[in-house]
Amino acid sequence: MREMSEIWRILVFFSVCILGFKPSFINAATDPQDAAALRNMYTSMNSPPQLTGWNANGDDPCGQSWKGVTCSGQRVTEIKLSDLGLSGSFGYQLQSLTSVTILDLSNNNLGGGMPYGIPPNLTRLNLGGNNFNGGIPYSISQITSLKYLNISHNQLQNQLDNMFDKLTSLSTLDLSFNSIQGNLPQSFSSLSSMNKMYLQNNQFTGTIDVLANLPLDVLNVENNRFTGWVPEQLKGIDLKSNGNSWRSGPAPPPPPGTNPASRNNRSHKGGNSDTSDGGGEGGKSSGIGGGGIAGIVISLLVVGGIIAFFLVKRRSRKASSDIEKIDNEPFAPLPSNDGQEMKSVQISSTLDTKTFDAPATINLRPPPIERHKSFDEDDFSKKPVVVKKTVTVPINVKAYSVADLQMATGSFSIENLVGEGSFGRIYRAQFDDGKVLAVNKIDSALFLGNQSSEDFTEVVSNISHLHHPNVTELVGYCSEHGQNLLVYEFHKNGSLHDYLHLSDEYSKPLIWNSRVKIALGAARALEYLHEVCSPSIVHKNVKSGNILLDAELNPHLSDCGLANFIPRAKEYLSSHVEVGFNAPEILMAGQYSVKSDVYSFGVIMLELLTGRKPFDSLRPRSEQSLVQWASPQLHDIDALSKMVDPALEGLYPVKSLSRFADVIALCIQAEPEFRPPMSEVVQALVLLVQRANMSKRTIGVDQGTSRRGDSQDLGD
Repeated sequence: MREMSEIWRILVFFSVCILGFKPSFINAATDPQDAAALRNMYTSMNSPPQLTGWNANGDDPCGQSWKGVTCSGQRVTEIKLSDLGLSGSFGYQLQSLTSVTILDLSNNNLGGGMPYGIPPNLTRLNLGGNNFNGGIPYSISQITSLKYLNISHNQLQNQLDNMFDKLTSLSTLDLSFNSIQGNLPQSFSSLSSMNKMYLQNNQFTGTIDVLANLPLDVLNVENNRFTGWVPEQLKGIDLKSNGNSWRSGPAPPPPPGTNPASRNNRSHKGGNSDTSDGGGEGGKSSGIGGGGIAGIVISLLVVGGIIAFFLVKRRSRKASSDIEKIDNEPFAPLPSNDGQEMKSVQISSTLDTKTFDAPATINLRPPPIERHKSFDEDDFSKKPVVVKKTVTVPINVKAYSVADLQMATGSFSIENLVGEGSFGRIYRAQFDDGKVLAVNKIDSALFLGNQSSEDFTEVVSNISHLHHPNVTELVGYCSEHGQNLLVYEFHKNGSLHDYLHLSDEYSKPLIWNSRVKIALGAARALEYLHEVCSPSIVHKNVKSGNILLDAELNPHLSDCGLANFIPRAKEYLSSHVEVGFNAPEILMAGQYSVKSDVYSFGVIMLELLTGRKPFDSLRPRSEQSLVQWASPQLHDIDALSKMVDPALEGLYPVKSLSRFADVIALCIQAEPEFRPPMSEVVQALVLLVQRANMSKRTIGVDQGTSRRGDSQDLGD
């Protein structure tokens, strides 16, 4: 009995040991997405040998103790790889590292444009001391948990975008020793937790007034091109401001009757130090006591008040005479109840309104309507406006007659019908001089009413201003006998949709080089519409059927501007939806934006990668929607290789394919704010081309051919 008891105790002991001391690899298994992101990061940095433990095929960074990687459970939480001589970039898949809070890649040799795929829940991001150029990616603006951001000692040149509104937790910002240009963005005023800011040794211009009410303890703006005055609120902190073009003399006093700007409860913490090299001597130095400063301020206010008094007297006389002119003007509007909104001008609060006999608000005649100040028709007022339309004659385009176009198209015969566009049918037109053009016969339902001719001429005028190598060029137009036609340059290889999805027994499929070239050209066209045109133009109908290919397979985006300038275009598009291309916000609420264009572009990239249609009812239900089928597999290299268009026959660089998929994954995210701007997409594709050097490295591709003269170079 005693022996049985002893045996039982031994069994219990070993059971506890087994249960209490599980092998480390059981707990250390790393989340597959985290492992994939680190593998991508490793290859993007050219597989550096100094990263001990890292492996291009490794699936357990946590269990295998990869250098600089810290984990909690199965998730990677910190990546610290500073001072290791790393080169290349740090990949485009890091947005899947949702548990990473610290990313430190400082003091390496990483270069190129800053990748936009950054862990979304960071608290500290340090990329200082590298060779990054370009600008700060928009994705950083979405990291609301970010407290520390250091991108100092790089080669950034672009002006800062107005993208800092959501970074209310950011307390330290170091952008020093770059070549950043332009004024400080207005959204800097939203940095409500900012304590230390280092902007020295850049090329900033304008004033620093936007920083006045931040709770700063340390500010370094030395060696820039700032002008104006240093705000009074910043003179009680550790301030370094040498090397700028400040105005001499005291700053002008605030207008009489206004409160001095508050300090936002700023409290200066003496003796505060920081590890960043943004510090140094040169803050405030004054021997004047608090009472002396107060006396000076009071004196300035008194002098300012006297000056303001005389200015008010002078302005009141002038303003009174202006009011008399307005009141006596024969076309000044009388009060009416027709619902027309009148422009209201508020008298400045700096003037003493008691000196006026007139009321504080003056109704002026409404200004002429600027028809296309905003290209989204939802912005137009729904109220009736009785304004005679002034139509600008289109520039640099030819006016054709209906007879001319009938002759060139064989009376718009079915033999010359080359496609069905978003807003009408497209015909091939051959003229007597041998020139071949494309004629878009606009659906008559889009232009109705007495002013249809003027509306169409205005559309032509607006489109005629669009010029870009990857945007289909408008050549001419015709508006006669109720017919509205647009004449464009003709591209012999038709649309990308037809090229990918319509079989042709005499042709071969697009090679990988050509697919990347097409994606890059189309991206540049959208970048032009979104970020070069002012105001920006939302295409609203981005699809492979609207990407036309010329003889060298260069892409040209068609229908640019039509959805913005045609009055009834949005209503028409809603009734002609092409399944598979539209972003979720369009399907749910009809909300078009530059970000919905980005989503549609991502779908086109998926078509190029897989050779599949955006929606194919002939496939199994789980594979009918291309986005839903492909999205979960874009970060799995094994699954990705199975998704590739079989027509490529495996002739593509694996790294290039992976990076291409990474860009797609960003573009087709469900939330619009997480999709990158097109400039960053272009940047990523250019980088892909440069790194892969595909026309030289891809075995067998240089000898490949595709139908109708497929190009062998990327042309970049």
